[in-house]
Order: sequence, then structure tokens, then C-alpha cells
Amino acid sequence: MRFGASERDGAAAPRSAGDGRAVANAATVLRTVLDHGPVARSAISGLCGLSPAAVSRQTTLLVRRGLLREVPAPPAGPATAAGRPRIPLDLHTGAVGGPLAGALHIGVRACVLGLVDLRGQVLARRALPHEEGLGADRLLGLVAAELDRFLAEFGGGRPLLGVGAALGGWVRPDTGTVVRHAALGWRDVPLAEVLARALGVAVRVDNHARAVGHAEILFGHPQARRSLVHLFIGNVVDAAFGIEGAVHQGPGAAAGDVAHLPVPGSTVPCACGRTGCLQATASDTALGAEAVRRGIVPEPSVGLVVDAAATGDPRADALLRERARAVGRAAALLLDVFNPAVMVVSELSSVLHEGYLDEIRAAAAELSPGSAGPGRIVAPHAGPAVLPQAAATVLLGPLFRDPAGPA
Repeated sequence: MRFGASERDGAAAPRSAGDGRAVANAATVLRTVLDHGPVARSAISGLCGLSPAAVSRQTTLLVRRGLLREVPAPPAGPATAAGRPRIPLDLHTGAVGGPLAGALHIGVRACVLGLVDLRGQVLARRALPHEEGLGADRLLGLVAAELDRFLAEFGGGRPLLGVGAALGGWVRPDTGTVVRHAALGWRDVPLAEVLARALGVAVRVDNHARAVGHAEILFGHPQARRSLVHLFIGNVVDAAFGIEGAVHQGPGAAAGDVAHLPVPGSTVPCACGRTGCLQATASDTALGAEAVRRGIVPEPSVGLVVDAAATGDPRADALLRERARAVGRAAALLLDVFNPAVMVVSELSSVLHEGYLDEIRAAAAELSPGSAGPGRIVAPHAGPAVLPQAAATVLLGPLFRDPAGPA
């Protein structure tokens, strides 16, 4: 079964001025169960500060909407056997009936498809390689057809909330439009509209650096809820900044372009005419090209470089450590500017192997001793599943903020 917001909630009705409190209460209850579930209704009130009556109203509503479910309680002990049984509530993530979010990350050379539950757990994922340089129409036709098959194959008949899509470049979540993605050659592509029409479900779109930031705030490192900076190193280099549970977008949702952030010590020429830009120094494109030039791999693939290093090739290991140090020096600049509680770095080798993350930390500490303390720089909590989880969070984040609203 697939449904959009209107099918899930019934016909959309205008909201009254008093609905704001109900929305906030529903979001508070849902987030409390995310953090503490399984949890009894009677305990939710103490955990979130709402009255027992408000908790009762909202849990009943959230159960009815399929977002919460009652779970079997352990056998009652002697002290509670005579009392009314307390049936815990949890997010509806069970294999039978729990809703799912589809996920799509669009990359320069490959896409990632996924299915994710309400706790952000990636239940299925698949890589979809594609030719570089495909136009938007051809690539989205390919992706939509494959994603439709993937959702049918792995959805197991469970309700589909919709699809969250993430990619690099300048993306406007409010319109679902990719304003500019230089590496794909896209301009003003109505991505959400195209995918929603092809798939027949609700679709939300955002930049992948912001999407990972949202995922960390919702599902990941506790410190991320206070403040975080996320640095995404792929074929596209982006960043995101979040504070008090919200990720900054800026006017026109254009925040996060760090392609030309100067990397201290780098002399790599950039297409912009300057030297030492982060994109030209540390992107997957730059790393792959350098690996081919050094004879480490036959084609420009970061995955091949990581595999070569894992099998003991010292040249591949040295190149990955060079990149990690460059990323660390750029990270130090962002740490000094934003001073976040935590910095999350999405970079393939450091996600897979702690040693490269240690290189990033050490290089950052050299330039910013006061802001790169122990545990300050971390990999995404989802590890190798970061991309599908982040993409799904583009859809799930708004759901947790307004469980009664559109997906």
C-alpha cells in the first residue's frame, strides 16, 4: 500500500489557530517515544512535560495514524500484578504494518536507493551505477523506474510514506527544485515534481549535506541537537550548519557551498582560477584523477582506491591519508568559525576506517587546537548507510515535526 498525506490523514482540512499547540504536542510525544521507547503512556508525561490528558490524546491519535503501536509488555511482577497492566508504546517499526520511507541519493556516477523505518534504520539499499553526463530527463527516467521496482520488491506490502531524495548542489526544499548542480549539468530541475509524478507518492528533496545534518539531529549523535557542522566530501563538496535542532538554509536555501573554501597548504589549481580550493583539492573527482595519474587504479574511482588501501597498497593508503589531512585542515576553518558541539564528516575512507578519521582529527587539531578536542570530529552515526538514511530523513524530518501534516 502506498499513500500520500491526503490518503493517510483523510481529506485535508483547514487548520484553526488552536491547531498549533496540538501539532507541537504530537511532535513532542512522537520525539519522546523515539528517544525513550518502548515507554508506557504514564511515563511519557514525565519525560516530556505534557499533561497526562494531552499525552493520552496524542498517543491515541498517533496510534490511529500508524506511527505508534502498542508492544508486548514483560510479564508483570508481584508488585504490579494486581494493578492495571502498563502497555508500552513504541514507534511502529515492526515487520508487519509499520510504515516506511523510500530513499534516493543522486550522485554523479551512481545513485543509492533505500527503504528506511521510523527509527532511521535502513532495511534495504541498492547502488545504481549510471553513465556520467546523462541529461536530467534520461537519468530521472532510469532512476524512477528502478526505484519503483526496488520499493515494490522490498516494501513487503507495508505502507509507504513517500520518498526523500538528496543530492549535492543548490537545492530548494520548498519547491523541490535543483537550482544548480554543476557536476550533473542540471539547472532548475523540478526534481520533486518529476519523481512524484513517476512514482505516485509524496516526494521531498534537499541538499545532501543538510540531509545528513537533519539525520544526525533526529537519529544520531546527541550533541548534534545542540549544534553541528557537517562536511560532505564526495564528487560534490558541501557543508551544513545546525543549531538547536534546526539546519540553516539561508535565503533561497543557498547555504552550504564550500567548494571554494581555501585549504591551508594546498596549491592544487582550481577551475575558478585560484589554487587550494576544497573541491579541487579533496573531492572524489580530484582523488580519483590523482589515483589514476599515480598508477594506483585503472579508472578514477574512490571505491577502488579504498579497496586497494584495504588490501595493503601503500600508495593508496598514502593518497587517502593526504586527502584526510586536507579535509582536516578545511574542517579546522569551519570549527573556528562555527564552534559547534560536534562536527560530522562524511568522507568514504574515514566512514569505513577509523584510521583515516584520526588523520582528519589530527590535521584539524594542528590548526585549531582549542576547537578540535577528543570526540569533536565524528563520522556519521549511520556509517556506510549514511546516504539512504539521510535521504529518507528529508521525508521523515517534517513528519516528526508535524505528525498530523503532509509527509
